[in-house]
Amino acid sequence: MMEASPNNFDHTVDVLVVGSGAGAMTAALRAHDRGANTLLIEKTDRYGGSSAMSSCLLWIPNNHLMAGVGVPDTPEEAWSYLKGTTAGDVSDDRLRAFLEKSPEALEYLADSTHAEFVSLPEYSDYYPRVEGSKPGGRSIEPVHFDARQLGDDFLSMRSQNPQMQVMGRLGMTAVEARMTMTGQPGGMVLFLKLWLKYLLDIGWRMRSPRDRNPSGGNALIGMLRLSLMDRKVPLWLSTPAQELIVEGGRVTGVAAEKDGRQIRIGATRAVILGAGGFEGNQTMREKYLPNPTRKEWSCGNPHNTGEVIEMGMKAGAGIDLMDDAWWGPTTVVPGEDLARFLVIEKSLPGSILVDKAGRRFTNEAAPYIDIVNSMYREDSPESPCVPAYFVFDATYRKNYPCGPLLQGSAQPDWMARRLFERGYIKRASSLEDLAAQLGVDAHGLKESVARNNEYAITGKDPEFQRGDTTYDRYYGDANVEPNPCIGPIDTPPFYAIEAFPGELGTKGGLKVDARARVLSEAGDVIPNLYAIGNCSSSVMGRSYPGAGATIGPATTFGYVAATDATND
Repeated sequence: MMEASPNNFDHTVDVLVVGSGAGAMTAALRAHDRGANTLLIEKTDRYGGSSAMSSCLLWIPNNHLMAGVGVPDTPEEAWSYLKGTTAGDVSDDRLRAFLEKSPEALEYLADSTHAEFVSLPEYSDYYPRVEGSKPGGRSIEPVHFDARQLGDDFLSMRSQNPQMQVMGRLGMTAVEARMTMTGQPGGMVLFLKLWLKYLLDIGWRMRSPRDRNPSGGNALIGMLRLSLMDRKVPLWLSTPAQELIVEGGRVTGVAAEKDGRQIRIGATRAVILGAGGFEGNQTMREKYLPNPTRKEWSCGNPHNTGEVIEMGMKAGAGIDLMDDAWWGPTTVVPGEDLARFLVIEKSLPGSILVDKAGRRFTNEAAPYIDIVNSMYREDSPESPCVPAYFVFDATYRKNYPCGPLLQGSAQPDWMARRLFERGYIKRASSLEDLAAQLGVDAHGLKESVARNNEYAITGKDPEFQRGDTTYDRYYGDANVEPNPCIGPIDTPPFYAIEAFPGELGTKGGLKVDARARVLSEAGDVIPNLYAIGNCSSSVMGRSYPGAGATIGPATTFGYVAATDATND
């Protein structure tokens, strides 16, 4: 924390936003539109943060798009569901602020920026058994974006995680990915159309492999970036924030580095911190998160290393939920910089997830946060769950993708021989041989497979209820009966990959109130300082109510913070 001296700033604005993800950009747009002179600073040479890397869905209950897809919602139902899923971990005033302001923030983006969204009527809330849940509609996603509108500035946007793109190149929305990966009718035709569009962008192909018809995070960040460019709101890249400047207990600016020298940026109305969590910081991971933990298991932005949270703490801010994250099982592919999230794979029939004893320990099709919570809860010296092992057979391999592998019908094993040679994926002619390669108890694995094969016949999993809910079945194979999430594992060769307790990003951060104002350890407001997104403690508590429950609140509280900061 640095004490300020009057008139001792190199640059002064009304509102300074630290970070450049969807929440930070929303805050900057809203502040500008309310008359504030606004600046964003980003510590890396790429803008977009974790948002740009992700699928960038937003979970917004009672949003204005739901009626158009035939899914009614009410504030009362949303309240019941959010109270049920957060289970008392979040104050009522913060929950109410999210429920009241998230539809308003979404309409602001839809009406006042280039952002364009569609509702996902079949993407269920993650916990259908909780009162107030909806079978779809609350999760929305951006449509494809024509990145030609950004010109060369598109190349300064952070790239998506390779798993968000087919063959690391082709952008697909969540709906399109589901169609192609779960074998729905028209999926292959859709893939060919998108691929042809990519190939025909010939001039750009000679400059860059990036798809100028992006989806997900690159689409939404592109839309918001274009909106900032329209308004001439500056975004300074390669400008890491280093310290908060405080005068008389009030945050008045930030010390940062730009062009190799330290500068002092004054903010007369607000500093809004929106620079992500600490998933890229191994020391902080080991200090706060359950162990074992490795930054290499994360799908998040490796540049999210927690400095902004530590800056807030030095200024007296309290912290909360630092031991939690947006968990999900991940696979670490040799030669790739980021882990891949196992989302669709784990729900498809003909696969199970087992521990070192060869024992299933969870419902594989459950929300991904539950999978990792189970891994840590069940992990023990006698029966380690870290890593776990994702096991499947030749039928699964032929029909479905897994991690970096396309389905075997499109990418047979010989085309992926390097992944086998490097030990990423194990293959064996028998379950006993597969267990030996993995170091897993063969008897336990054979028993788990035998029970799975019984469940494939009956359609019921009495152990973990796999496939019983609408969420479970969303990524199942509708052509498989009686349960789209359970199929026999009986056709050699048998395969397996390791699964790690990874995450999309950390969930803990600075304590904030319902207006996104940062609070001290004693609960007092630190004037002029706001925090949003993953550098603030999550309004979702320890839960993950639905797809987009990370970026939905980030954009909402970016909007809330900017509105509050510019109130006269």
